[in-house]
Amino acid sequence: MIAIVDYGVGNLFSLASSLEMLGIKSEVTGDPEKLKAADRVILPGVGAFGDAIAKLQETGLDRTVKELAAAGKPLLGICLGMQLLFDSSEEFGRHEGLGLVPGRVVSMAEAFEKQGIDLKVPHIGWNPITVRKDSPLLRYVKDQDQFYYVHSFYATDCDAHLIADSEYGVAVTGIVQNGNVYGTQFHPEKSGHCGLALLKAFAEVTA
Repeated sequence: MIAIVDYGVGNLFSLASSLEMLGIKSEVTGDPEKLKAADRVILPGVGAFGDAIAKLQETGLDRTVKELAAAGKPLLGICLGMQLLFDSSEEFGRHEGLGLVPGRVVSMAEAFEKQGIDLKVPHIGWNPITVRKDSPLLRYVKDQDQFYYVHSFYATDCDAHLIADSEYGVAVTGIVQNGNVYGTQFHPEKSGHCGLALLKAFAEVTA
């Protein structure tokens, strides 16, 4: 069973529906005991980093997620949920993250301005991934498969854990992995058959 962390932030039920399409049992829950009992855990997220990390801390679920990761349980962060896995974010001030994947989250708009890149922010749309390293998440996914992104900030300084990236003015970190901790900047639940393939692969990841 896959537990989807409910902390008041995230597109929980479309994710649950995608897993149901795959015949995978899931439960949306904020109960630490149910999260600990699950085979795998997904940390979703939409919105601002500061608000999301504050809600995790208010519920104590930040400690639960760290404990699960330390215990070796497969954990997948999606979109903002992936960004929360990093050390810090510069979104509307500096915020500490969960520290489960080395790296930081920075502004795409600022990067574009510094480099003279004329592209719209937020980055919204389909982009192919370029695979940089093998990972269990890629079991049914191949280089140049397309995924759906919606974000204004992106992860950097994480090359040691980079699995795949996409090009949107800059190299956008698409998939990361640090041991049993995985993250995708794109939304697999909005990415058609490629997204379902990735979720299927996560459902087969073993601790």
